[in-house]
Amino acid sequence: MSASGSPARIAVTPGEPAGIGPDLVVTLAQEARTSELVVVADPDLLLKRAAQLGQKLKVLDYVPGRSPAPGAPGEILVWAHQLAAECTPGRLNKANSPYVLKTIEGAARGCLSGEFAAMLTAPVQKSVIAESGVAFSGHTEYLAEICGAELPVMLLCAGNLRVALLTTHLPLSAVPRHVTTERIDGTCRIIAKDCERLFGIASPRIAVLGLNPHAGEAGQLGREECDIIEPALERLRADGINVLGPLPADSAFTPAALELCDIVLAIYHDQGLPVLKHAGFGNAVNITLGLPIIRTSVDHGTALELAGTGRAKVGSLKTALHYAEMFANRVGA
Repeated sequence: MSASGSPARIAVTPGEPAGIGPDLVVTLAQEARTSELVVVADPDLLLKRAAQLGQKLKVLDYVPGRSPAPGAPGEILVWAHQLAAECTPGRLNKANSPYVLKTIEGAARGCLSGEFAAMLTAPVQKSVIAESGVAFSGHTEYLAEICGAELPVMLLCAGNLRVALLTTHLPLSAVPRHVTTERIDGTCRIIAKDCERLFGIASPRIAVLGLNPHAGEAGQLGREECDIIEPALERLRADGINVLGPLPADSAFTPAALELCDIVLAIYHDQGLPVLKHAGFGNAVNITLGLPIIRTSVDHGTALELAGTGRAKVGSLKTALHYAEMFANRVGA
């Protein structure tokens, strides 16, 4: 239930139609729920995937303006968007890339207008979107563009472990030039603000990792910590932001170290996420901070080989829904 006492209305995008996103949405629709889910998708896609999975599904047309209601297990509200081409599970088709992007944009703009309290996203296939001629590096960056957010921050949670990223989908060779004092400053301020807004953690303790092994070993293994990261953290501390570091990444995830912080800021994607996914893959959640809307997502990819087989696990989508509901309730959406 939202802060107003009525169920939260949450937009759901199934992502890549040839992947497991439609499977997960169909499976989630079978369960009782406390919020109203509006799936932004092709209704025929969902019905065909339900038939392939041997699950019954009743599709209802979404009508804006009505009071939200959770609905019964086995039925789902759908805001219809049509596929451009026939979809076969496991077989990518770049002709459907515009459809994927339209569903994401529709959900995001619905959140911006207040029609939806949050959006919940299943995985997309970045490569096939790029093959269609659209420059696309991921949900995080695409949503930031739609929302006019200058600095989106990717955060993943697995239980009490929270890992945010300073940089996201970049080649490793490009990471150092994106590690700037300004980016560290802005990212930490967003984390501090949204941790209080979404999680209710006032003055969160943010552990900032170093870029180099041993956090640069006092400049012997790289100067980024001395010249860039430390000055940024000093400025943040002067403004009352509770930051620790820069810390060596190889010891920052020990139980003793994690007791001293509320969130870890990794410098690049594969510095922090392997640890997070080892801790909770399949039941973790991806959250975008720094947006004027609430967006949560799964912690995995499209798993094309599992699409339509019935073997896809719905755990991460359920976790993402739990967080979307929790955030919507907290901020009073």
